[in-house]
Formats: sequence, C-alpha cells, structure tokens
Amino acid sequence: MKSDHDLSGLFQYAARDDWSGCLEEALGDHFGQAMLEFDLEHEEIVDLLGEHWAMTLWGCAFEDLLTREFEPDSVNIADDYLKRRGWKETPGARAYIRALRSAVMSLYEVSEVKPGRSFLARDLIRGGEPVLVSEKSATQTLKAWDRIAARIVPIGEKRILAGGLLPFTMEAADNLIDGLRKAEGKRSRRAQLAIDHDTLRSLAHLFTTAWLFDVLPKAMGRDALHLHNFDGDEVVFHKVRFPLVTKATLKAVAAKLDAIPELQKENTGFWNWLGGRSAGRSRGGGQPNALNWNVTMEDGTVVLGNIELKGRAVLLSVNSAARAAQGTAMLQGVLADLVRAPLMEIQTLDQVRGSSADAPPPEEIPLEVATGLVHAMLDKQYRAVLDEPIPMLGDRSPRQAALTPAGREKLVTWLKFLENRSGNQTDPTDPMATYDFGWLWRELGVENLRC
Repeated sequence: MKSDHDLSGLFQYAARDDWSGCLEEALGDHFGQAMLEFDLEHEEIVDLLGEHWAMTLWGCAFEDLLTREFEPDSVNIADDYLKRRGWKETPGARAYIRALRSAVMSLYEVSEVKPGRSFLARDLIRGGEPVLVSEKSATQTLKAWDRIAARIVPIGEKRILAGGLLPFTMEAADNLIDGLRKAEGKRSRRAQLAIDHDTLRSLAHLFTTAWLFDVLPKAMGRDALHLHNFDGDEVVFHKVRFPLVTKATLKAVAAKLDAIPELQKENTGFWNWLGGRSAGRSRGGGQPNALNWNVTMEDGTVVLGNIELKGRAVLLSVNSAARAAQGTAMLQGVLADLVRAPLMEIQTLDQVRGSSADAPPPEEIPLEVATGLVHAMLDKQYRAVLDEPIPMLGDRSPRQAALTPAGREKLVTWLKFLENRSGNQTDPTDPMATYDFGWLWRELGVENLRC
C-alpha cells in the first residue's frame, strides 16, 4: 500500500508533455546559476555531489514546481493532478499534496532535538516563535543550532518536513540572509527582513543556489582550508635538525640555549620559543576560508616554535617557512661551532593529515577517561577566552559583548556556533559531542537567550 507521502503518481504526471516543460523550467531555475558560475553540466554536479544530494536537489525543484502557477490561466500542476488523478490517491496523500501546494521553503534554526520524535524550528527569515516539527529520520542526525532549508508542512494537528531538506553551514546561512537583506535595500545586519509568504514562495530557487554555491567549491577542491599563524604566514610544518659536532656536549648546548632570551625552558631538554602576546587576531590570512592557528602560553604569549635536544641533535619545530629561517639563523648564531649544517623536513597540512591516516592506531583510552580529559581541556580553553578579543564579536571579549544588546546578539551567535561545531561529530559519544556548554551561557548571563 502506498504511503500518504508517496508522490510517485505526481512524478509520472509531471513527465507528461503538458507539464514536462514546466518541470524543466523549475530545474533550470534551481541549477542554472550554479552551472554557469562553476562551468558545470547537470551530470557533472550529480557526479560531484553523489546520487543522494542530486535527488534531494531534484526534490527541492519539484516541490517548488508544485507551488507555481502558469499562464494563461494560472494553472498549477498539483491542482490539475488532484482534479484529474486525485481519485487514485488516499485521502492522506491528497491532503499532503494540497499542503505542498501552498508550502514555502525557508531557512530554519534547529533546537531541542528529540531523536526519532521531533525538534523545534525557528524561521530565520520570517521570524516568530519556534514551531514543533514531528520528524523521525532527520532527527537522528540533526543537532542543536543546525540550520536547514526546508518546507514545513502542516498535516492535521502536526507539522512535518517535506522531502527537500538542505543542511546549511552557519556561514552559508548568514550569506543567504545577508543577500536577502541587500535585495531589500537593507544594509544593517540587524535589520529585520520583511518578506511575505508569496514573495518567499517565489524565491525557492535561491535556497538551492545558495547551497550549491557553498558545497560545490568544496566538492571541486576550490575551498581548501588555509591555516595561518599569528604572523600571517600559511601554516607549513618545518623541522630543522642540527646534528652536534663530535666534541660538543649536551650540557654545553643546553647552556647556550638557556642564554637565549626568547627561549623559555620547560625541562632539561625542551624550550619554547616565544614571541609577543596574541591580540586575538592574526596579522594576515585574508581569505574567506582562512583560519588562524596559533599556540599560546597561558598568559597569551605566542609560541613561535619548540626546540628540543634529541639524541645527538638540536631539533627546531615551527609552522612556517619564515619562522624556520628566523629560528635557524638564531640557533646557528648562538650554537656556532657546536653544530653541523642543518637538515630540514617540510610537511604541508595535507601531508600531515595523510601520514596520520596511515599511522597505526594509537593505544585506546577508555571513553570515560578521554571524556573527562577533553571536557577539562575545553573548560580551561573556554574560560581563558572569556576575557580575550574574539573576531566574531567585533574584537571584543565575550564578557564585554554581554554588556550591550548588540553585543549579546553577536555573543549568542558565537555560542551557538561553538556548540553546533562541537556537537556535529559522527559518533554521538565523542567527548566533543557530549560537552555541555550550559555553563558558558550562565557565566555570560545570556542563558535566557538560549532558545
């Protein structure tokens, strides 16, 4: 027996000569701009994204078709199908098709997920209070503060999701909303959108386009992650090995290293090479897909590299070519005739990832032990940044941001960003996924905004 949500009869009806051109038009609206931007054929997009996402995107275009009216008589395929073939469908299926006929695609923020049962969805475009959505399969993977483009369809006393659901990154969601604001002539990011039901229905193809503009560059390898250190240099790992000459003693080398003002000794064979204090933002790395990657001491002092006595050699480890050159010159000037010519090993981030994947698995730590260690580390990390400038907060600290309405709005977005990224782990028992951010909301006095 067919499900009430089975649209196979409607799919076949859309392939008829009198409707196939309308379906092609809808598909062109949803795929066309991305095909032009990235110089791809539809089949190439399917190959890049895989069959699952290709069918999801086709579903988004088809659901859009069900809401469209065509001249000269404002005809609609859902109305036409129900009039001519509705007798073949169950009452539940007819009700579902009617609901899709008037449904609109919008962007929602997810919260209070109950796996296998329901979640709350807050409309980020039209505003209003969150609504309860009954859903089984999607709630197995949805996490708090996920952002999704979807059609929420009322069926009886419940609300359910239609088939075309697109998960948006927070960055892609923000870009979409900013684009809609600009289309309305609004410059402020705090300005409320004023898009009514009919206008939003006509913009359904923009959600597919925005999603494709986010995922296609990644699928094509154009959006590789760039890490930059505090100096603005792209992160490339360098290990410089200085073999000791025969007459050199470890004690003599250690004494020379102890005398370098920029080195802070950790133990008998290990020194941190220190720079200035971090101000919360790296100097450089202006790409949109660039992240800052810095190691700092507890007081915020940037660690430029590490120096280690290992066997009969001095080993310098840094994360950029510039630091490798600077550190090499520093050590050669101080150690002079105690070391021979240095040898250098260079690894990119991708090479490090590859070597890690090929390495034998480490000895497993019991989950409860790993969870305690990771949670303690995260407690320490997040407590340390409460008084540090954060770029997402306009280079203000979280405590400073909490003092003003505009700051609290940014603070809530930042906290949701942290919580969502932490929760989106493949394994729900992963220590990152089980970390409780509640104390951060309470500490900053914005717990009432966690909705």
